[in-house]
Amino acid sequence: MADARVEKLAQILVDHSAEIKPGDRVAIEATTAAQPLVRALCANILDRGGYPYPLLALPDQEEIMFAHARDEQLEAIPPFHKLAYEQFESRIRIHSATNPRALSSVDPAKQRRRQKAMAPILETQMRRGANRSFKWVTTLFPTEGYAIEAEMGLSDFEDFVYHACHADQADPVEYWNKVESKQKKIIDRIEGHNQVVLRGPNVDLSLSIKGRKFLNASGKSNMPDGEVFTGPVEDSLNGFVHYSYPAIYSGVLVEGVELTFSNGKVTKAHAEKNQSFLMEMLESDPGARYVGEFAIGTNYEIDRFSHNILFDEKLGGSFHMALGASYPETGGKNKSIIHWDMICGMQKDSEILLDGEVIYKDGKFTF
Repeated sequence: MADARVEKLAQILVDHSAEIKPGDRVAIEATTAAQPLVRALCANILDRGGYPYPLLALPDQEEIMFAHARDEQLEAIPPFHKLAYEQFESRIRIHSATNPRALSSVDPAKQRRRQKAMAPILETQMRRGANRSFKWVTTLFPTEGYAIEAEMGLSDFEDFVYHACHADQADPVEYWNKVESKQKKIIDRIEGHNQVVLRGPNVDLSLSIKGRKFLNASGKSNMPDGEVFTGPVEDSLNGFVHYSYPAIYSGVLVEGVELTFSNGKVTKAHAEKNQSFLMEMLESDPGARYVGEFAIGTNYEIDRFSHNILFDEKLGGSFHMALGASYPETGGKNKSIIHWDMICGMQKDSEILLDGEVIYKDGKFTF
């Protein structure tokens, strides 16, 4: 029997996230493991007068690529993706790996070579996404692989995913509209200030948000969602952070990451596991040692770490920062071929100060 929550998720993505209008051309990126959701999306997009164009991959296509491709093949820009990102009105990406750690043993230098090839596509996404001429959104279809990573059975993981997206509600679009209104109040309170100080067992860090815009992450670009974020002033970060959750990038799990910043730049970096991968990514380009995003998670219904950044970065009671590329619409200027989110819990003995005033304590805003 078809899962009604898949249809609800498609409705959220089409009507709330990508806001598909008649004539919109929509690239749907997924593996064949996500066929139920791809089908539902195609039907919903067509019903709205749009034009769906699935760009389907095998579940192990990246694994095959890194195992067999020569350097010149790794460096090739995918022409169909390039065209879609430059010309289409929307892109819906469905993470749907069956083995999320398939790339964990791939040479980091090869991954960096591939990331460099994909950099123009990422830049186009961020540039066109800034003015919504390209309405991109990323979500996840629950697979056995993701369930194993989250240490759940598949049925429990499906419940976790669809509940986090609120695809189990009668009117999920209305729910996400309410999230948008609630988070607007947070942004109205903190935007326009200067210095942010984060203190806790795992962090002692200061940064500036002067002149920067906070964005309301309420389901437009990610599903599930729940965060407010900006691009900090690039040279303003000073102090350290020990990320209390593993940092995952391209299927590689890096544990116990601790970074020290001086005038915005990572000057010391240590990891308890996969230190060499961390250092390789930091050398991707000059912008990889600077922070492109500072964010506070607001989704308290994501109540556990799932080893999936799409969910984990929204954890209520946490903040995260991304090394690398900024979102231009925040006013961030950092450029890089990477954008690597790392998460730190703030649930205990922690606080955030805004121009000297405590606005956040032990995982929750004080206003």
